[in-house]
Amino acid sequence: MQCVGIGYDVHELVEGRRLVLGGVEIPHTRGLEGHSDADALLHAITDAVLGAIGESDIGHFFPNTDPRWKGAASHVFLSEAAAQVARRGGRIINIDATLLAQQPKIAPHIPQMKQRIATALGIPPKRVGVKATTNETLGFIGREEGIAAMAVASVELPEA
Repeated sequence: MQCVGIGYDVHELVEGRRLVLGGVEIPHTRGLEGHSDADALLHAITDAVLGAIGESDIGHFFPNTDPRWKGAASHVFLSEAAAQVARRGGRIINIDATLLAQQPKIAPHIPQMKQRIATALGIPPKRVGVKATTNETLGFIGREEGIAAMAVASVELPEA
């Protein structure tokens, strides 16, 4: 049975934090605020994978009230989502994700992001799509106050 999940995440850009997107540290003057490394792209993909198997969101598995996840690398969350799929006898078919950021430029980092995402999910990089767009200077993204990400995951599960 083919299942699809969707994920969305957004974090505020703040001074004094590293910017990590897709598991890649990107040089920038600000980073994303959050309990973990605040990797909005990996959080959106994690939610998409969990949604495809009918599970709760990332906060259910990794609550921001739990000190164990303070500063955690988000690839841990993504790997756990993949493990949840495997426990159900399923497999991840593909991921498609989009980052929304006015700055910095994301395109140069996409090949490395795809590799990191694929590794965390245990799938070939050719089955991971990552795109980036600006918000044409509109809204909080256009004003460079935050970065958002959305993702879709396709998962094949055995018939129930």
